[in-house]
Amino acid sequence: MAHWLNEEHTMVRDAVRRFAENEIAPLSQRLWEEEAFPYGIWKRAAELGFTGLPYPEQYAGGGGSWLSFVIVLEELARVDCAVANSLMANSSVASLLNAYGNDAQKKAFLTPILDGSRIGSIGLTEPNAGSDAANIATRATQDGEQWIISGAKTFISNSGTDVTGPVVIAAVTGTRPDGRKEISNFIVPAGTPGFTTGRKLTKIGWRASSTCELNFDRCKVPAANLLGTRGHGLRQTLAQISTGRILIGALGLGILQGSLDRSRAYMKERTAFGKPLTDFQSLQFKLADMATHAHAARLMLYDAAAAKDAGRPFDQQASMAKLFTTERAMEAAHQAIQIHGGYGIISEYPVARAFGDAKVLEIVEGTSEIQRMIISRALLA
Repeated sequence: MAHWLNEEHTMVRDAVRRFAENEIAPLSQRLWEEEAFPYGIWKRAAELGFTGLPYPEQYAGGGGSWLSFVIVLEELARVDCAVANSLMANSSVASLLNAYGNDAQKKAFLTPILDGSRIGSIGLTEPNAGSDAANIATRATQDGEQWIISGAKTFISNSGTDVTGPVVIAAVTGTRPDGRKEISNFIVPAGTPGFTTGRKLTKIGWRASSTCELNFDRCKVPAANLLGTRGHGLRQTLAQISTGRILIGALGLGILQGSLDRSRAYMKERTAFGKPLTDFQSLQFKLADMATHAHAARLMLYDAAAAKDAGRPFDQQASMAKLFTTERAMEAAHQAIQIHGGYGIISEYPVARAFGDAKVLEIVEGTSEIQRMIISRALLA
């Protein structure tokens, strides 16, 4: 047991690793090829308590730590990053509902996405508003006891499944005194009239994680579905984004560790020029780099998660961990393919599927460039 982990963390790791290797790995290639959302795996993960681990028990959560949840995502992504992302994206919605929802909203919308009967989706990104989240164009207009929402969202994880809902979306609700957009968050249940799912997006990675466009055509939701205070939508989302960066980093760590494990195993069984691959120093050095980066990434992520659990500031640590881990994951996925040679570019090999997954991680929850801006501004403040 590593000195920074206790018995609970080790038990969580062992349980998730068994689940991932026994129940996810045999299906991973099929899920990737068919771009199929893993309903059975999602429900099983919820039964085991993984989906709601760091949330309150009164809403079907596990009452556990964020460090334990990081370990859950790390172990899932080690086998299949798309499956891990389903839990991560659901957590983004859960964090918003848990932090800003009232008791009625939590009972109606948080509980189902923690117990696995539904899966949450967050709608912030739009065709012309990605990293520039304040540029969203979707609008919500109050009409008595309801809000009328019109607009479109894109790149929305966990959308378009049979169990998707609620979707928490950001919309412009007015103009601030300084001329900037007033943005608020709304809870939109599945099946709400005027809310439809657009085309399913085909991605280079996360293929088993359903990603769609969302359309809102005078979609009407009750006034009670406003999440928290009007005009605080962007503030709410940004307050949770550092947590999301830790969790994306956990997915990167899973890919990094998985690339190391698969490369080491392949080198032990494969020969070239009459010698095992383990005898080639150039390949030995690739393993050494992967192992060093995995150790450093784990220290960074666990430190950030522990700071969150302790109620300490962790924004800068989260950005550093996200930046380092996702870029090293991309590098490790690349080197794993090099080690596997021709087999590395065939989709039946996990190293091939992990390559696309790793690239996605450098984009979501703030690109690498955004993370460098955050870190440098903090250093120069």
